[in-house]
Amino acid sequence: MQFLLGLLLSLFAGVAMAIEEPEYAIIEKAKPFELRAYKPRIVAEVQVTGSMDEASGRGFKLLANYIFGNNTARAGGSEKIEMTAPVAMQPRSEKISMTAPVSMEQSGGQWRVSFVMPSQYTMETLPRPNNQAVTLRQIPQRTYAVIRFSGLAGEDKVAEKTAELVRWMDNKGLKASGQPELARYNPPWTLPFLRRNEVMIAYD
Repeated sequence: MQFLLGLLLSLFAGVAMAIEEPEYAIIEKAKPFELRAYKPRIVAEVQVTGSMDEASGRGFKLLANYIFGNNTARAGGSEKIEMTAPVAMQPRSEKISMTAPVSMEQSGGQWRVSFVMPSQYTMETLPRPNNQAVTLRQIPQRTYAVIRFSGLAGEDKVAEKTAELVRWMDNKGLKASGQPELARYNPPWTLPFLRRNEVMIAYD
């Protein structure tokens, strides 16, 4: 049993190491919280509706279709794009008040789901999506407050962790400049206790 568990841990560690993540510097760390400064990055994203789980599934399929070849390369033909982590989603609206109740459903069931593009690409070199629902966007350098947690990232758990993060930010006097964003780093077959999930909120 211990051998099998060790083998599973090694396999999952290998998968995690093989997947590129966006580059950031840690400004402050107080487990389970962090303040991070992210470098500019490009995301492919879609706007979808439904519950959090429904939107996540729909968005993932559309974006996976793009990176697996439903695109037009700049030199012609199509191109497969390497998968990165995390897969991110957030309510589709502009601002969040630090004093308002926090809910990941507060935008009427509309969500933005995104994949970070590999750092080797620029907006000029990325393949163009064939599906007009998929758009490419450059995100400038930005700072985030983050809370990390394991297990299943269901709606209740995400709302709980978002509320914890907002309270921590409020205690530090940090002003949010964007909606809470759920980041999932692992494939769906990953055991819950090995999963890495994060709620991230951009701040000024």
